Amino acid sequence: MYATLVLLGLFVFVYSAIAGGVERTPVTGPIVFTAFGLALGPVGLGWLHLDLDQEGLRTLAELTLALVLFTDAATADLSVLGRSWRIPERLLGIGLPLTIVLGFAAGVLLFPELGWLEIAILATMLAPTDAALGKAVVTNTSVPANVREGLNVESGLNDGICVPILLALLALATGVEQYRPGFSLGFFAEAIGIGVAVGVALTLAAAWLLRLSTRQGWITETWRQLPVVALALSCFGLAQWLGGSGFIAAFAGGLLYGALAKQEKHALLLAAEGTGDTLALVTWVAFGAGVVGQTMGYISGSVLLYAVLSLTLIRMVPVYLSLWGLPLRPDAKLFIGWFGPRGLASIVFGILVFTADLPGGDTLTVTAVCTILLSILLHGLTANPLVGAFAKGSGRGCDG
Repeated sequence: MYATLVLLGLFVFVYSAIAGGVERTPVTGPIVFTAFGLALGPVGLGWLHLDLDQEGLRTLAELTLALVLFTDAATADLSVLGRSWRIPERLLGIGLPLTIVLGFAAGVLLFPELGWLEIAILATMLAPTDAALGKAVVTNTSVPANVREGLNVESGLNDGICVPILLALLALATGVEQYRPGFSLGFFAEAIGIGVAVGVALTLAAAWLLRLSTRQGWITETWRQLPVVALALSCFGLAQWLGGSGFIAAFAGGLLYGALAKQEKHALLLAAEGTGDTLALVTWVAFGAGVVGQTMGYISGSVLLYAVLSLTLIRMVPVYLSLWGLPLRPDAKLFIGWFGPRGLASIVFGILVFTADLPGGDTLTVTAVCTILLSILLHGLTANPLVGAFAKGSGRGCDG
């Protein structure tokens, strides 16, 4: 245990010291974190022993995603979003369903051994995009603001939208009672409604208390680092407890917090962003050490082809079609389509599906892991080069 603690501590320290330099290269943090976990994990040198079971990894991924969603939403430019809301509206209302449908069609062709419900589950697992892996793009000011905000809102909401769909499919595939509530439009609306309500209510109360504490001088510099972290996790946890979507609660709370805490927002968000980055580091190290190494030997040609298609045609064609008619140039539509990384949400969904004990569960899990691993590599390596090319090209001229 102590050896693992030393290795993780030293790795966090070293990466923290060189993070700025790494971010200027094509190699992103998640690539480094996953490679570190794989190299030092059980299938590598065997030095790193992270005793995380499936529930532990799922919880870690959920908390990381909730914190990233909150902080990304809090830094969103609402004035830009107000002018370009049609981009995320189309991506979520048209692009997301089309992605699931096209993913299902590809699965029917590539995995004849799976049942149709299992293929639909796979398509839903890999439909949501990841805010953590997309951070290199949505925080880069070289990317036009409307494109950044569109991708940010899409990644913030599609996880929560896919949860009730996934539960409905699991209910049909397994007949297990715990998934049965998902099989209703009422539950879908309730999950989103509770998520929004919790995020708004908690954030309103928290923002009022923080303003009061600041005026009265009650909050010290030391404790100033923690309120946003606690608020983000509280939004997520309370919404989940009440049967809603914790991811939507975190994103809704972050949007409202960013609008209310304009002056002190930057200082209060710094600690939360640092905590989110640290949790992401641990999550990807655990993913590399405990998941990637154990599944690489099971990757088949069909699995690899589906993973490639999931990141390209299955994602990009629906995005391009959904943005049809908007004042966006073709390169902007292709850029938005390409930068739909799969990560934390798919990890959470993958563990949920794996524990459901479906007949084709192993194939679904290996395909999800392969897709996430490819996304870490391909989206990471192309982020800075494609952002630079897009900024220099005609994409700057798009308005949304």
